[in-house]
Amino acid sequence: MDLIEIKKVIDQQGEAFELFKKTNDELLKAKAEGKAVADIEAKLTKINTALDELADQKKAIDDILLKAARPGGLGGDVKGAEAKAAELKGFNATLRAEYQAKGKAFPGEMQQDAYDHYKSGFFKLAVGVTMDSLSSDERKALSAGSDPDGGYLLPNSTAGRMVTRLFEQSVMRQLADVQTISTEKVEGVVDDGDADAGWVSEMGSRNDTPTPNVRKWEIAAHEMYAMPKVTQKLIDDAAVDVEAWLAGKVADKFARVEGAAFWTGTGVGQPRGLTAYPTAATADGSRAWGTFEHINTGANGAFHTTQFDPLQDLQGAMKDHFLPNAQWLMRREVRTAARKLKESTTNRYLWEPGMQVGAPERLQGYPVRTDQYMPALATNSLSLAFGDFRQAYTIVDRIGVRTLRDPFTAKPYVVFYTTKRTGGGAMNFEAVKFLRFAA
Repeated sequence: MDLIEIKKVIDQQGEAFELFKKTNDELLKAKAEGKAVADIEAKLTKINTALDELADQKKAIDDILLKAARPGGLGGDVKGAEAKAAELKGFNATLRAEYQAKGKAFPGEMQQDAYDHYKSGFFKLAVGVTMDSLSSDERKALSAGSDPDGGYLLPNSTAGRMVTRLFEQSVMRQLADVQTISTEKVEGVVDDGDADAGWVSEMGSRNDTPTPNVRKWEIAAHEMYAMPKVTQKLIDDAAVDVEAWLAGKVADKFARVEGAAFWTGTGVGQPRGLTAYPTAATADGSRAWGTFEHINTGANGAFHTTQFDPLQDLQGAMKDHFLPNAQWLMRREVRTAARKLKESTTNRYLWEPGMQVGAPERLQGYPVRTDQYMPALATNSLSLAFGDFRQAYTIVDRIGVRTLRDPFTAKPYVVFYTTKRTGGGAMNFEAVKFLRFAA
């Protein structure tokens, strides 16, 4: 990827958003005049989909450039040109076979530049290969005698290359405070009280003043597990490192399971998610500790108007202390709706696409992130949050991932028993506030 391609994506993003605003204004005008709007709505949906795709490409570019700037980044590959070319040739042969097996037209060979990006995990391929069926159940037994169950991993089937699906991942590990512990839980105290003071004359009486309250908190590390099994024959004969591949699949599944728990987990045998705590429409200092503040949109499952008022109220309720590191976090369908919001006094769109390399999309001047593990948009859903997530939520990891390789109890299979202990819980109930999609 060169600078011309990068500039092209950024320019396309800006052009698409200008067209989005123009079309949305056209839609609002048509609705006000009682005209048919089906065609305009379809056009707006198409533009919004293009905006989503461009935003994903922009983020991929930012990630690539960030990695390239690190020591040993994208330029750190010392593999010879001939070896890289041979590897790419084998990959394209495999990719062509996968398309043909699915009855799809082969779109053309992947070039070296794109292949390097793909290997780095920043781009998806537009083909779902046979191997994707395994993702629905990480514990499914693999056997060399059946293609759907793993036989296609043998040398004459894939020539040693595998195409990997990229799954949705939660961004909570990037935003929250993450701690590694060596015990079963981490504990601490919360100082959420205030001392009292007042004026007194020289000879006036001095009465006792209230002492600040403190309370204890703890976050336990809960256990996740996976126990897939693979035949020894497959391990011996496959042209790829099956054990390493399986470990990657389990790790990916763990990430998705914990990603959901960081938002909606009950706290019983699993982390307690941010949206699993109670919320109230009361300001800081007037609600019980352990309760987040929410502000209603004014409509069930939607914003009540095209104006930005509820989000301005949400932002205005945040203490200045948390604003320097604050950002918006929302689901994609909420992002679609938020792009249409305007300032009530100027009728100006508040959404700002990232028009520079490394610059995220912004709303009212603050970065926007998306996370599909947040509650789905519905009546009373908490599908948008704003604040400093590092101060609001803590994730604890107990040591790391452990795998027990057992070739004895399920012959001819080798069982891989993998465990990970992770916990999570809210720490500061003033650092994040939610928009509740309710009347």
